Amino acid sequence: MTKSSPTHFTYLPMSMRVLFTMVLLVFGTGYLMAMIQVWESHASRDGKAMLSAKDLMIAYSGNPEGTKLESALRGPMSDMLPADKKEVVFAWLHEGAKVEEFATKINPIMQEHCVMCHSPAVNPHLPDLSNQDGVMKVAARDEGMNIHTLVRVSHIHLFSITFIFFITGFIFTHAYIRPTWLKCVVIAAPFVVLITDVGSWYLTKVWTGFAWVVIASGAIMGLSFAFMWITSIYQLWFYKLPEDIASEEGKLPGMYR
Repeated sequence: MTKSSPTHFTYLPMSMRVLFTMVLLVFGTGYLMAMIQVWESHASRDGKAMLSAKDLMIAYSGNPEGTKLESALRGPMSDMLPADKKEVVFAWLHEGAKVEEFATKINPIMQEHCVMCHSPAVNPHLPDLSNQDGVMKVAARDEGMNIHTLVRVSHIHLFSITFIFFITGFIFTHAYIRPTWLKCVVIAAPFVVLITDVGSWYLTKVWTGFAWVVIASGAIMGLSFAFMWITSIYQLWFYKLPEDIASEEGKLPGMYR
């Protein structure tokens, strides 16, 4: 900081500090909700309770040992059916998803529990489970997200996450961090790994090992966000500048206080 650039939170108007705090509180809550959504969307696809690399492999590259319907019922849709009815569906799938058994075994379950959401009239973007043809499509081998879905999710992800980290990073620039290179790394890291994160979605379809890059990228983004969030909130209201820095800043015009 220099005499011409009183950038620390201490020298910002109270209204700006309140604005920054409110933005960070909303972003913090939103980031927490995003983590819960990731868990709900991907955890248990491999049949185990925790979120794992295999869950991401199945989500993006598919599951050669299962079907789209089974992956959904073991993962994000696991709470949508009672355990006994899930076993009926799994048994039908494992026995080859016989068409002649659909009307008696599977269709009643779909009509009772699934079509309230999975029908074109309700949500055309979800798989249609209101008829035999629609169910048979998701009873096929799980090949993960298709390219159309990946492109749609990618552009939303890239724009929205960039927006969040731009604002969070801008607020964080007012924090006092030494050495300066550490501050720059924390600001730049989420933008770099955002690209590796999205790119790995596609590459996981080629080689499933890239699921680990997705995990690493998400971890770095989360750590960067947490560091900027905690540091900014703390320095906004509780931190005192080192005396030598504060004495220099104290000579600045009072309009920054």
